[in-house]
Amino acid sequence: MSTVTVSAFVEARDADLWRLLTDLPTRAEWLTAVGTIEVLTRGDVGPGTTWRETRGRPDGGTAVEEFEVVEAVRPGRLVLASRGAGVDYRITWTLRTVERRRRGCTEVTVEQKAMPTRPYGRVLALILGGLAARAVEGALRRDLADLARAAGPAPSAEAA
Repeated sequence: MSTVTVSAFVEARDADLWRLLTDLPTRAEWLTAVGTIEVLTRGDVGPGTTWRETRGRPDGGTAVEEFEVVEAVRPGRLVLASRGAGVDYRITWTLRTVERRRRGCTEVTVEQKAMPTRPYGRVLALILGGLAARAVEGALRRDLADLARAAGPAPSAEAA
């Protein structure tokens, strides 16, 4: 199993970030790597919610990924699962409020765990492990930057 974790401080309230992460129809509007979203279940986002995303790949192609919500604890923890070819993925978003003067600030951590499910998945992990980890880290950092940009600046205490 390989794990990649990245964190960033985002000048926004955890509730606003949670809303962005769980508003599935608008994900393609703020995630630059996502082309389309197809929501497969109805209702509020919670365990069992599923959707498909078409994402751009570094080589210029596209990949279709299906995600399922495993855990949703508002507004602090969202755990997603995705099955790949020979590897299953678990992506955990954690939002933690940080005290800042006059602004809402949240530490956002996103962690992706890759768990090989077939022998060739283990072989590929051994051969491409470091390269794949760097590519995943770059993608997670881009998603975090997109989230921060979509959240915009938090309102000041005087404006509230």
